[in-house]
Amino acid sequence: MSVGETGGRASWFQRFLLPGFALKAVIIGGGYATGRELAEYFVPSGPWGGLAAMLLATLIWSVVAALTFALARQMHAYDYRSFFEKLLGPGWIAFEIAYLIFVVLILAVFGAAAGAIGAATFGWPELAGSVLLAASIVAFTAFGATIVETLFKYASMLIYAVYALFLVFALSSFGGLIGEGFASAPPPSGNWMAGGITYASYNIVGAVVILPVLRHLTSQRDAVVAGLIAGPLTMLPAILFFVAMMAFYPSIGAETLPSDFLLRQMAVPGFHILFQLMIFAALLESGVGAIHAINERVSGVVEARGRPAIGMRARALIGTVVLVGCMFVAARVGLVDLIASGYRFLAWLFLATFVVPLITIGTWRLLRPATARHMETLP
Repeated sequence: MSVGETGGRASWFQRFLLPGFALKAVIIGGGYATGRELAEYFVPSGPWGGLAAMLLATLIWSVVAALTFALARQMHAYDYRSFFEKLLGPGWIAFEIAYLIFVVLILAVFGAAAGAIGAATFGWPELAGSVLLAASIVAFTAFGATIVETLFKYASMLIYAVYALFLVFALSSFGGLIGEGFASAPPPSGNWMAGGITYASYNIVGAVVILPVLRHLTSQRDAVVAGLIAGPLTMLPAILFFVAMMAFYPSIGAETLPSDFLLRQMAVPGFHILFQLMIFAALLESGVGAIHAINERVSGVVEARGRPAIGMRARALIGTVVLVGCMFVAARVGLVDLIASGYRFLAWLFLATFVVPLITIGTWRLLRPATARHMETLP
């Protein structure tokens, strides 16, 4: 094993797979896991157009993640505030504002999805699912990085396994319809590129949300390889889900919870509950990733002032304040409207404050001779 930035032994998993699992954890969230985002951005382009858009989004994620990871390691910036201070200078505050809007929106979506899942699966009041998710997020983030990374690892294993079963049951239940859907579909056309770019743009912020897990990287090669792997690891469950959805194209595009609709068509005893629990795990790890990034940002500022890193109580308090302030926005807006309108706005925000500066300023910094970078660090 190799030694990472933390000074400890870094395993192969921590160096190459953990960043991808963490990126998937942040992105998968409510709309991805329930199929609502897939219905919004990929179903309108049809079976082949939707797949083409998903592959385009995967490529964008891989390239941006590789650049982000390499630049973060070069700058020794492992929380989003320090990363953007070094990338944008005084302009870092623009990303901070965009990220806070992002957190409010995604946690509202997660609250809406958790409430809808609890109501659909167990007959709970919608508020009950949202409260359970919020309490679980606070519990995991309070204990810091080690517990968060453990959640990413084991929740990812559950998610990949359940999505694989989902596709198997879909093929056995209505595989003929899936085949017909692809066989009769025209080649990619229309706005499939716009769907892929939009979906990739507002989600790729996950690459900076997960900066704390990059402390295990041991070289720039690690950073680039982990980034390139991260895109496929993140999109794989969505592709499996999308293939199953094409059995009921185009009507499934109008379903608020496509996952619930498909599970009813499968009618596999017990699997409906297992799938909904998997979605809850996906919501949990996404929410944990967003709140953990805020905790690490605050802790980084505290440590820079010569004080100890924030402890369990402070982490729990920060998580509680953020969650109470934004998760229940969902009660007034709803899952479909949040995904349809808010996410497109975020796509433009992150293109302006993250992607464009990264591929211009960031790439220039990465490609400069080492001697020039060294001169900047001299007093």
